[in-house]
Amino acid sequence: MSETTINRRDFGKAGGLALAAAALPALGEAADDKPRILKSIKFGMFNEKISIAEKFKLLKEIGYDGVELNSPGGVNKKEALTASRETGLPIHGVVDSIHWGTRLSSPDAKTRREGLNGLRTAIRDAHLVGGSAVLLVPGAVRNAENENHQQVWDRSIEQIHWTLPLAAKLGIHVLIENVWNGFLYDPKGDNNQTATLLAKYLDEIDSPWVGSYFDIGNHQRFGKPAEWIRTLGKRILKLDVKDWGKSNGFCKIGDGDVDWPDVRRALAEIGFTGWSTAEVGGGNRDRMKDVHDRMDKHLLGKA
Repeated sequence: MSETTINRRDFGKAGGLALAAAALPALGEAADDKPRILKSIKFGMFNEKISIAEKFKLLKEIGYDGVELNSPGGVNKKEALTASRETGLPIHGVVDSIHWGTRLSSPDAKTRREGLNGLRTAIRDAHLVGGSAVLLVPGAVRNAENENHQQVWDRSIEQIHWTLPLAAKLGIHVLIENVWNGFLYDPKGDNNQTATLLAKYLDEIDSPWVGSYFDIGNHQRFGKPAEWIRTLGKRILKLDVKDWGKSNGFCKIGDGDVDWPDVRRALAEIGFTGWSTAEVGGGNRDRMKDVHDRMDKHLLGKA
């Protein structure tokens, strides 16, 4: 089936299952037939001063299923890949590390080209380490004259389309994260906003290689995460996991206002199976254990 003929519903089913299937053989099949959510961290969160190999070993012992790296830059990819292979702890993808400062939506053509090159580097690095996707913030609405909502929409889609031949060739998804960038929501609006614009944006890109990297806590301030999950449905291929509260801002998972039981229900309703990655304050191995246990309790509903 070609990229131009696959419809988005089939893409969502195929993409979610493919990402999960790519991970499960290395980890062992789930003990039952229920959809499985895999736990990961952004590797930079583990800031204890030990070797990459030691970090991989400890994270596996704690109970994580994988990690996610940064690119361009970040830890040495070949060293990380060696550690991954030795421990059996997968690297499931990378985060585009320059997407905020070198934006695909920039009014400057040179900056957009640099951002495009950075995204291509991230795609290649994701493939190198055996990952399945690159997390991307596609742009930011900075001012009404040079970087307004429509300009960010048009410029970012144009640049993303330029990456799709490489993404398809290497089998790497480009997944859009919902963040506080003033795009696809109203930063001055109320707390009952929906994911309609984000869904429309993804549908306009219209590629099986582009989907949602849904951050559960990022838009708690502006809407209800569970309802965003229901709206986005099969467009969601990966999850970032954090919490946010009106009284305490971004906080430890479970300490904010996210309705985790409803999030779990929504994920079950859309049949989500695949990677979830904590994106919270880091620390040593004790902190990594605490993050893991909070993901188990609040995201997975384990006692």
